[in-house]
Amino acid sequence: MAVQLGINPLTWTNDDLPSLGAETPLETCLQEGRSAGFAGFELGNKFPHQASILGPILVDHDLKLVSGWYSGELLTRSVEEEIEAVQPHLTLLRELGAKVMVFAEVTGCIHGQQDTPVHLRPEFPADQWQEYGRKLTEFARYTQSQGVQIAYHHHMGTVIETAQDIDDLMEYTGPEVGLLLDTGHLTYAGADPVAVATRWAHRINHVHTKDIRADVLADVKNRKTSFLDAVLSGVFTVPGDGCVNYPALFDVLNKVGYEGWLVVEAEQDPAVAHPMTYATMGYKNLQQLAQEAGLLDCNK
Repeated sequence: MAVQLGINPLTWTNDDLPSLGAETPLETCLQEGRSAGFAGFELGNKFPHQASILGPILVDHDLKLVSGWYSGELLTRSVEEEIEAVQPHLTLLRELGAKVMVFAEVTGCIHGQQDTPVHLRPEFPADQWQEYGRKLTEFARYTQSQGVQIAYHHHMGTVIETAQDIDDLMEYTGPEVGLLLDTGHLTYAGADPVAVATRWAHRINHVHTKDIRADVLADVKNRKTSFLDAVLSGVFTVPGDGCVNYPALFDVLNKVGYEGWLVVEAEQDPAVAHPMTYATMGYKNLQQLAQEAGLLDCNK
């Protein structure tokens, strides 16, 4: 089975900064995403969260549900509390056929605070790695028993952000915990996505293909902006439109037989970066890059 190409609605509407694309209806996101060529969508804040409602909408647009973000709080919750909290989200993913859940630890996170510089993000408490790894593995074992595997999302402004954070997370958790590789967040954090992918290729079960405009990244880091202000400045773009080395990255994924989704998740201001234009560009670039790496059948 080859990879499948999906997209996140952040191209049209933004969950962390709802004023971006606030006027854009879900119908437009789905219609334009499918027209661009994508086979599936991740969830966003305009999606119904009942399978009985969302399922027929996706079918009408010939789209699959790829996954959806879940805000975990295992640093402060027990495994039992997290299992209880995840039920509605897990049920939606399972009933609509999604195989992975995007999980991020949000305890103390600052990526949604527009007035807080992202470099002031919380550090993971070093003395809690062993306990956290045990709890996350147990939680992931539960979701896996329900047919959905955790795809841990390292994210700017959270306790798991850097390459070292990812190394520690992978070392302290079992194989039940998959890794979501996000090329944009890794590059922003000063890491090499190819190096991280090479180290943890056997754990990668989901990929966000967010590219980076290197000149904008240098500027927002120099000005020490918040994550959201960096987004508004245009730090992110679609794959093939920035500085990420996708040919080398996809070669790594191809060598380990990666068969999950490749998702365009490139939050920009839709008033500046026309959504349909960038969705189409993202699909064409991603399709070509994936085909050249042998990840995607040439007739797809």
